[in-house]
Amino acid sequence: MEMTEKLALFQELIGCGSTLYTWCYDGEGQLLSSNCPDEALLATAFANFGCKEKMLTLGRAGGPPAVLGTAMGLIWGVDFLRENGKLLRAYAIGPAFFYDVSMKDVERGFTYYERLEISLAWKHQFLNALPGIPVAQNIVFSRYLLMLHYCLTGEKLDASSLNFQPGATEAPGGAPAHRDRHKVWMAEQAMLQMVRTGDLNYKSALNASMLISNGVPVQGRDPLRQAKTSITVFTSIVCRAAIEGGLSPEEAYSLGDSYIQSAERATEYSDLASVSTLMYDDFVRRVHKCRTNPKLSPQVQKCVDHIEMHLGQKIRARDLAALVGYTEYYLTHKFKEETGLSVSDYMKFAKVERAKILLCSTELSVQEISDRLCFGTRNYFSRVFNEVAGCTPMQYREGTCRP
Repeated sequence: MEMTEKLALFQELIGCGSTLYTWCYDGEGQLLSSNCPDEALLATAFANFGCKEKMLTLGRAGGPPAVLGTAMGLIWGVDFLRENGKLLRAYAIGPAFFYDVSMKDVERGFTYYERLEISLAWKHQFLNALPGIPVAQNIVFSRYLLMLHYCLTGEKLDASSLNFQPGATEAPGGAPAHRDRHKVWMAEQAMLQMVRTGDLNYKSALNASMLISNGVPVQGRDPLRQAKTSITVFTSIVCRAAIEGGLSPEEAYSLGDSYIQSAERATEYSDLASVSTLMYDDFVRRVHKCRTNPKLSPQVQKCVDHIEMHLGQKIRARDLAALVGYTEYYLTHKFKEETGLSVSDYMKFAKVERAKILLCSTELSVQEISDRLCFGTRNYFSRVFNEVAGCTPMQYREGTCRP
């Protein structure tokens, strides 16, 4: 299927549930095509609010698909086609609002762009066009952007791969967008539990969480100050979760302080972009290291780590044996001797531990969790869960058998 046919199909698909438009730019930022009836007006808005320049910067830097935001809650999703590292095409979907805005919100947002020479006539036209711009929840908009990436490249990504740029997840003037507090709490508990357990597979497990919550919401008038405060709060709660997971308070607090200082020294958003990700990954890996059983040989530890990193796949003993250069017979005996469990029993145990996190921190159904952890059937999942945890998945979710 040609690229034009893929994009046409994509436009038809999102047109079934939204009025989002698709835009195509060349590597220099020249608009080549769109299906938007207000093309000139909204393309100018895309440029006026700095999103076009940001799109080209990310595209030339080799960045992943991104959600670009504005001070008034208007968002676009962007993705890229490159050849030999050179940006060939940049694609955008949008615009949309990520929450219900009022005219007061929009007017307040315009104050962020006072430096721009925006004519009153254009502003009037733009304000008149706002009722036609859809509201798209973060989870829905992110999925559309992931669909666009798949249409363009054939690559399947998850939400943890998306780049959320400043302004893309906050309301103008520091006003909080609508959030389902219970879902946010569940997402944050999942994030902290993965720190406590040193779960190296956190990226895929965090996918659902990132679609619900993009971090700790701390509001302030200064956007840079707000971002620094958010990182400080996030680092503090991750630090405490790491201590609960076995990291020494001395190491945890020292590490947390160093990341907070890195954030405080930042003078631009770009300096802050990687601090949270690096901090979270660092704490998870340190907890994992301190929880590693020193009695395990490097080969068996490698097998244990491989199992925990691939819980959504079928893993056989002979695959693990090939991984460490042992025969299957030798590995199975050595694995049980060192861990006290057979390879299959260890995999069951690890999958049930992951299932516990998903049951407590997400709204995934028992069937969905069974499928995600590759149990085959819900009945088999429930039987294994009961063998390991002493209760059914639903009883565990309801809290009747949790410690």
